[in-house]
Formats: sequence, C-alpha cells, structure tokens
Amino acid sequence: MAPEFVIREKAFAKVNLTLEILGKRRDGYHNLTSVMQTVDLFDEVDLLESDYLDVVCEGIDIPPESNLALRAGQVLQQQTGYSKGARIEIKKNIPVSAGLGGGSTDAAAVLRGLNKLWRLQLSLDELTIIAAEVGSDEPFLVRGGTALVQGRGEEVTPISAAKIDRLLILTPDSNVDNPVAKTASVFSHVVPAMFTRGNLTHKLAARIRSGGDCPPEFFFNQFGTISEELFPGWDAQRDHLLSLGARDVVLCGAGPSMFTVPPTKELGTAWHLLLTSVHGKKAFLVEPTLAIGESES
Repeated sequence: MAPEFVIREKAFAKVNLTLEILGKRRDGYHNLTSVMQTVDLFDEVDLLESDYLDVVCEGIDIPPESNLALRAGQVLQQQTGYSKGARIEIKKNIPVSAGLGGGSTDAAAVLRGLNKLWRLQLSLDELTIIAAEVGSDEPFLVRGGTALVQGRGEEVTPISAAKIDRLLILTPDSNVDNPVAKTASVFSHVVPAMFTRGNLTHKLAARIRSGGDCPPEFFFNQFGTISEELFPGWDAQRDHLLSLGARDVVLCGAGPSMFTVPPTKELGTAWHLLLTSVHGKKAFLVEPTLAIGESES
C-alpha cells in the first residue's frame, strides 16, 4: 500500500507590537491599525488527501461554527470550485483563546497547505484575499513576518523585519472556550474614547522601514487600557513580570497573553525559567520569524 501524501505546515503565533482602534465601521467591525509580528511558537498542521473536509485537533473539541481551519477549507472550495476534500490534523502548541492568533494562523496554514495539496497554484497575494473571507488576522498570517495591518485586517503591507531579538510571552490561565465569542466580547467593551488616529502604529512602522530599532516604549495595545476589566487578575500577572525586571509589558492582541522584550538573552532565559519552573506559569521565550516567501507557499 502506497504511503499517504502529507503536506505539513507550521502555523506561527503572532503578537501585535501596536494595536490601535480608529473607529467603528458600517459593517459592525472596527477599523484597526497594527504592526504585527509572527514568532516561532507554532502549531503543526498536517493535510492529507480525502473526499471530505474534516478537521481533527487532538485534545480540543472545536464546534464547527467556530472552527476557523474548517472554515478556511470551505471558503477555498467556494472560491476555486474544487470538489474534493482533505483530512486536516492539527497539533496545538499555541494556547487557545490567548490573543496569539492560534485559530487564525491554523486557518492561514490550511489555506497554504490546501493550495499545495489540491495543486491550485494560487499566489500568496491570492491566498491573502481569500483569507479575508475567513477572518481578520488570517490575511496577515498567510505570510507572517512583520507587517502594517489596517482596515478590518484585510489591508496588509509587509515591511522589513523588525529588529527584535526575542520576546517573552506570558499566558494567564483562561476559561474561554469559544475564541470567536471571546473576541466579540472584547470588542463589545470598546467605546469611542478609545479611538485614536493610529499615530503610534505609523511611527513604529516608519521606524522599522528605515532600519531603526524597536524600543519597547513604542509598543502599545489599546485593549491594554481595559485589560483588568476584560480579564480580572490580569494586572497581577503583569506586575509579576515587572517584578522580575521587565520594563514594559504589552497585551497580545485581544488578550489575555502579554509580552515583554528581555534586554538580554540571559535575562530572557532566566525570566522564562522562573515563570515556568518555579512559578508554574505558561510562558514562552520566542524569536520573531521572517515572512513566508512564494517559494515556500
């Protein structure tokens, strides 16, 4: 019996170096502006030939209506007219509903993988357009790397790699079962007083484009201003990081994960060991990843 043909994709997590809310749109979504960065914490997505679309994620039971990986496959079928399916197996390493884009990056990896499995020969630009039909983070996560992301998330402008050596991510325990419901809940707390013009994001994007560094004081997440309201106890987790010596702690996406940039590799390693081994917390010492190129798609 011939071995099964398997496509394997890495689905990288993301952090928002900045995240600003510009206002509410007529379609009910919000216009955002953000500098996003993928990091080398990733889920593993295997895709195998099958007559039907099926997603298996060991240890996690995701309802079909909130299964973004399944949704990605369905949208790609609709957009291309491809009639066969695929068995999609996901090994989770990225915490669920943590603000790190886990479900969205799985969906983006499914689009890349099915493009290969089904021999569709779509470009990354074409996949990015299709990804906007799946969700807001997916268009960026098709390529990843460093990018300026605007609109609802569909406007992605790749920029040169951000000069960040490593980040330390801390993910507090969360009882959120449905990531779609969590994101909707977070956005329901947005009020007009939180709207900005996006100046911080554009300043950081310009600095990265010009080859400058990324001082932590340039990082900002508007949801961080209401993080304790969104996630009771969040401030105590942030203060724990600050007590280790971290200078700036920023909320990841819609939370509750947070990140800081350790000043040295040695301190980053020490902080990570303290958080995980001594205090039993869920933490990740990660490095930024580069954008995926056409040759890898």
